[in-house]
Amino acid sequence: MFAQLANLPSSLKQYFIITGNYWAFTLTDGALRMLVVLYFHQLGYGALAIAMLFLFYEIFGVITNLVGGWLGAQLGLNKTMNIGLGLQILALAMLCVPTDWLTVAYVMAAQALSGIAKDLNKMSAKSAIKYLVPQNSSGQSQLYKWVAILTGSKNALKGVGFFLGGVLLTLFGFVGALFTLIVLLSVAWVISLVFLKGDIGKAKNKPKFKTLFSKSRAINLLSTARLCLFASRDVWFVVALPVYLATQFNWNHTWVSGFMAQWVIAYGLVQSQAPRITGQVITSGFNTVNKAYKWVTLLCVVTGVLALLMQFNSAVNYTLIVGLFIFGGVFAVNSSLHSYLIVSFASSDGVSLDVGFYYMANAMGRLLGTVLSGWVFQLYGLVACLWVSVFLLIMAAIATAFLAKHEG
Repeated sequence: MFAQLANLPSSLKQYFIITGNYWAFTLTDGALRMLVVLYFHQLGYGALAIAMLFLFYEIFGVITNLVGGWLGAQLGLNKTMNIGLGLQILALAMLCVPTDWLTVAYVMAAQALSGIAKDLNKMSAKSAIKYLVPQNSSGQSQLYKWVAILTGSKNALKGVGFFLGGVLLTLFGFVGALFTLIVLLSVAWVISLVFLKGDIGKAKNKPKFKTLFSKSRAINLLSTARLCLFASRDVWFVVALPVYLATQFNWNHTWVSGFMAQWVIAYGLVQSQAPRITGQVITSGFNTVNKAYKWVTLLCVVTGVLALLMQFNSAVNYTLIVGLFIFGGVFAVNSSLHSYLIVSFASSDGVSLDVGFYYMANAMGRLLGTVLSGWVFQLYGLVACLWVSVFLLIMAAIATAFLAKHEG
């Protein structure tokens, strides 16, 4: 097996290392998110207070994506990726303290570190792929496929991480679960330090810091659509849904984390198959943007129907479960198309600058969605969160329509 790996092309070996690195990080990140939600709900925290625990996680994710893209172009993506792994280990270790120490401010600080780590890792992994495929028409189809596999498999493992977090909390308690995650991530970190090449992603012409905000119209519009898309998901998924399942369905930790895990795994599997669902051959940016517009419009309709059914208490249990999986499938295709488009639109020299800017918008969407998820749910309930999601999706569709017009 190792002999076969040694004979693989260099670009493919690097892709496997980057993907494995991203997988390990995502597994621990998903587990940590579920650990924090369930453990602090168990301690008596309300939905808004739990949402606030993730506030710095998302805020520093915004900052990291912006600055991290510049660092990736300056230092190389291998360094930013390995820094991300090291910071996540430190963030996990910060939470291995007595319960009395786990104040809101302290946990927010640990989550801030985790947010920096996550987005350094994501930006590095997504940017590096562009350097591993040929820059021609066949390479674009390969790029779509590789981005879809990386993103989809990552999200499937994030779902496994959700389930792992609930199981570890039940079996070993909060601190025991964290120690398990530290060991897992440390192994991945050592492998990455030893085998990941050191020259991936360095810009030939060192970019000035002011170039972080100088983007093309296409990237600005795509980033706006991404912000609204992810805010529309997180406004009801991050805090509102798990708390709703625990309080209204009376599910225990394992049931909640298990269900959330199944959803994210299914979401990731659909995302990895997006090239087959939409048609893998890429003919032009305009063609792909048109596909993105059709899929985000479909997502608006799906979410609107789900909100209406929930509003009128139509078989709530079945409606929520089935509707959530339909939403996830359509959302996954949208997300995969976006992930391809940003790597395709990004400048060849210093890809991480454009990708970092785009994922800054992604992080801003998660931040907005997370805060709204706790606030709207606490004041008005899950149905209100769904209607906010519909509004955000309409905004995403408008931005995508302008992008289609621009590309046309």
